[in-house]
Amino acid sequence: MAENCTHDCSTCGVDCPSKNAPESLLRPVNAESRVKKAIAVVSGKGGVGKSMVTSLLALTERRRGKNVAIMDADITGPSIPRAFGMHAGGVDGDEGGIIPPETATGIKVMSVNLLLDDESSPVVWRGPVISGTVLQFWEDVIWGDVDVMFIDMPPGTGDVPLTIFQSIKLDGIIIVTSPQELVSMIVSKAVNMAKMMNIPVIGLVENMSYVECPDCGRKIHIFGEGRTEAYAAEAGIPLLDKMPISPELARLCDAGKLELTPHEWLLNTADAVERV
Repeated sequence: MAENCTHDCSTCGVDCPSKNAPESLLRPVNAESRVKKAIAVVSGKGGVGKSMVTSLLALTERRRGKNVAIMDADITGPSIPRAFGMHAGGVDGDEGGIIPPETATGIKVMSVNLLLDDESSPVVWRGPVISGTVLQFWEDVIWGDVDVMFIDMPPGTGDVPLTIFQSIKLDGIIIVTSPQELVSMIVSKAVNMAKMMNIPVIGLVENMSYVECPDCGRKIHIFGEGRTEAYAAEAGIPLLDKMPISPELARLCDAGKLELTPHEWLLNTADAVERV
């Protein structure tokens, strides 16, 4: 930069670095992989069922005949393998990279819990190591031909979301929330981060929206209703689907048999993903 720089490049003939576009931080996917579409599933806080939504979206797209993959970027709280009945020891590799195992219906999955000797061992790593592991999942895993990859993000707006937003070309994000009063403040953080990083927000999914009475089928809104709709309208973001509290779904996840669920609650969200 010139000594007497006025920061007005239009009046300056000096070729300095500040006049050039910043170098892209995007990282290439594994050389033997072709990922047509990458969608991150995010939440402003933990405990809203983000991993459940990720798993069901992947299942919905797989049932539509798509080649689907899940990258579990929630390194310290990986729950994707459990839902699909996957355990450590099923990961293989060759000179080209790591070969991800597949679920019963053919969804490719990579998660740190598939690499640990003991699935109950805590991942006590600092931020840079965790972020580096996520990038290895992108660069060193042989994903093959993938129509849509869902990235299960850790909650919040910390190191890993920032790394993924900067390093992986995302086609959009799905934000998972719950009906509680604090939804607007929490979701706003995720929305604003996406805007800062120029990542399209595809829409919202409200989880734990209601519970259905087993006797009469009436929907009971335990946490109230209308708050997410109001926020979505205010923010100009579509509210795509509402997921109920489902004991049956919880039971299938605990048993590792999520793919046996007959329900399809996220059809609107899957449609929105396909339109991206």
